[in-house]
Amino acid sequence: MTLIRPLRIQHTLSNPVSVSGFGYWSGLDVRIEFRPAAIDAGITFVRADLPDQPRIPACVGNRIDLPLRTALASGTASVEMVEHIMAALASEEVDNCEVWVDRAEMPGMDGSSQAFVDALRSVSRVNQARSRARLVVTEPIRVGDETSWIEATPSHHGEYYVEYQLDYTNCPAIGRQCFGIETGRDTFANQLANARTFLLEQEAQWLRDQGLGQKVTYQDLLVFGAEGPINNTLRYEDECVRHKTLDVIGDLALAGYDLDARIVACRSGHRLNAEMVRCLLHQAKLEDDLRKSA
Repeated sequence: MTLIRPLRIQHTLSNPVSVSGFGYWSGLDVRIEFRPAAIDAGITFVRADLPDQPRIPACVGNRIDLPLRTALASGTASVEMVEHIMAALASEEVDNCEVWVDRAEMPGMDGSSQAFVDALRSVSRVNQARSRARLVVTEPIRVGDETSWIEATPSHHGEYYVEYQLDYTNCPAIGRQCFGIETGRDTFANQLANARTFLLEQEAQWLRDQGLGQKVTYQDLLVFGAEGPINNTLRYEDECVRHKTLDVIGDLALAGYDLDARIVACRSGHRLNAEMVRCLLHQAKLEDDLRKSA
């Protein structure tokens, strides 16, 4: 069961701020601009490069399945690789924002959320005169199977805690890792924001064979060979699991609420993370309907 309760005031940005880079998959240059938005507007991606500048609200109902990344679509317009941007916006408590983009694929940057956090912090947040609602988990919810799953349980003291259990026993250079954190602006910025995307060498080669990732180098993200990252060095010994934790935060931001919960994910990916969001929202709606009918 989940409940919806007010927690804090909403925020937007004082001024627009931009980030430029290129898409990992397409190799195309892309520029994004974070713009202020009105109360209760939420996060909306705007495809400035398409006729009529179609808008794509960042909600789980607009999620579509693509391999290895989170993508959203509305009508014929889509955006992809949004999870690192969503994690930055959620952790910086920027609730209402238009993300104007000139490509479908978001810039990969260094494979982390750091560039987006830096951009958001380069301008001021503006308080907005309405509360931001939160989803409060009151009983356990679990999706997945025995090998990969994600679970939400009640928090101890009203916190939002996220833990990830990583198992790459097929790659001893990564192995098994576990990381958990009580989320917040500073904890995310200091411990998660710069954790980078990673791939196994054979996965990277398969993508190149498909004509994807042609512009990406070993310095643009972590590619693991048998001995560890190829032509790169780790920022943390457990950087891989930290990045997976970042991904969970970005995916769960598609709920459109702050969370009051303890989230534990084991070998979960973008699809399962989105399924958890749907379950949380479904339970919250049921509880709200019950209250209204009482």
